[in-house]
Amino acid sequence: MIKTKKIIYIMIATLLVASCGDDFVDVEAPFENSDAFFNSQQDYEDALIGAYDLLQTTYINVMLGEIASDNTLAGGENANDVLGIQEIDDMRHTPINQQLVDIWGWMYSGVNRANFILEFQDKTDFPGKENILAQARFLRAYYYFELVKWFGDVPLVVDKRILFGEQFGLERTAKAEVYAQIEADLIYAVDNMPYVQPIVGQATKGSAQALLGKVYLYQDKFDLAAPVLENLIQNGPYDLVTDYSTLFENDNENNVESVFEVQYTDEEGAGFGCLQCSEGNIAVGFNGIRNYNGPVFESGFSFNVPTQEVVDEFEDGDNRLDTAILDIEAWAADTGATFATGFEHTGYFNRKYIARQGDANTGDANLTNPNNYRAIRFADVLLMAAEALNRGNIDDTRAQGYVNRVRERAFGNADNNITLTATNLTTAIYNERRVELVGEGHHFFDLVRTGRAANEIDGFQSGKHEIFPIPQLEIDLAGGIWEQNPGY
Repeated sequence: MIKTKKIIYIMIATLLVASCGDDFVDVEAPFENSDAFFNSQQDYEDALIGAYDLLQTTYINVMLGEIASDNTLAGGENANDVLGIQEIDDMRHTPINQQLVDIWGWMYSGVNRANFILEFQDKTDFPGKENILAQARFLRAYYYFELVKWFGDVPLVVDKRILFGEQFGLERTAKAEVYAQIEADLIYAVDNMPYVQPIVGQATKGSAQALLGKVYLYQDKFDLAAPVLENLIQNGPYDLVTDYSTLFENDNENNVESVFEVQYTDEEGAGFGCLQCSEGNIAVGFNGIRNYNGPVFESGFSFNVPTQEVVDEFEDGDNRLDTAILDIEAWAADTGATFATGFEHTGYFNRKYIARQGDANTGDANLTNPNNYRAIRFADVLLMAAEALNRGNIDDTRAQGYVNRVRERAFGNADNNITLTATNLTTAIYNERRVELVGEGHHFFDLVRTGRAANEIDGFQSGKHEIFPIPQLEIDLAGGIWEQNPGY
């Protein structure tokens, strides 16, 4: 399993550029010069670990992908608990929102670390280097995709680091051009990675195919999305886990349904002063039950609480409900557990990603949970393929088949299979995505990319809320050359 645990000193050094010329500050840096790095396969592998490391910060992307939608409410202790989260829940986005600042900064740190490898991709040859470069390009695509989803047009820099001072000459790049680079990176990754890597947790050919299909889907390129996703379905080593109730447990990580999974561990603690330093899944602690005392679970901060509306979306007999959503009142009545209620308490918690008992409780236990994030599941691939086939007017029969594979697991039989076509099938696919993937951070972006957000999310303004404001700090650092997103 990848342990993206230590910030590599050489990578920190490359992000710091000294401009002072005074003798008393003109001292030798304690780090190896980056131009003297990448002399061996181990150097490339070490740098790749650093590029993977920023995946752990995407916990906030996942949380807010639910909270910004109609699936969950912000929650927390009170209306002032983490104001940035509360603002996003209320569709009151501002350019000084700390969580948006974090997303921008952390995703660009990931881009920079991938670019660090690719800047020196021709320096040293060794067997298997194409696989390492393919992983770096996959990661760059992953981070840029997050940036485009959240902010629209963003500065695009390829195969070189963004060094301090260079931001004054960086213009924002049109979203279509960023998508084109993402596609190119993922096509390279598909062609140069195997389906099974030697280290569990590394990106694979299947990861790249799935993300490429998703990127096409976000651009309504259905004729391109469908064959990529179907090729993965037919040729990849993935399948649905038979028992959905086991899917999100800590002893069932990196299973046959995992196409790409962000690795977390409880081996090294963290604190609120440096959330990005945590090796654990911070969202798990934030999602947890406030002041919980009882079996199976541990307590947390009661953010990201599911709404009654999303609970009601589950059909009678759908076995996914009890795995996806914890009804705390019913659970307490059955087990004798006790808990406290927080702000916007609905009685529900995101059971997929709340803390389980049994971890090491290292450091701040609420910030160091080992629960991996299932970033791309095979069920998601099946539903994306169905959507591409249906919305692209390619083949509704094959689309039904993929949806029904997901539904047969959910209900335990074929009695609830669908035979819908055309727009009725489209609606059914949307509904299936919502209940299958609830709590996994996709719903807001699904609503936006399919044009349904204004009708589903209270306070959503078309032409504004499809993307979020560029952090004002970044605009200022760029010397004011970037225009803010419309409406902000």
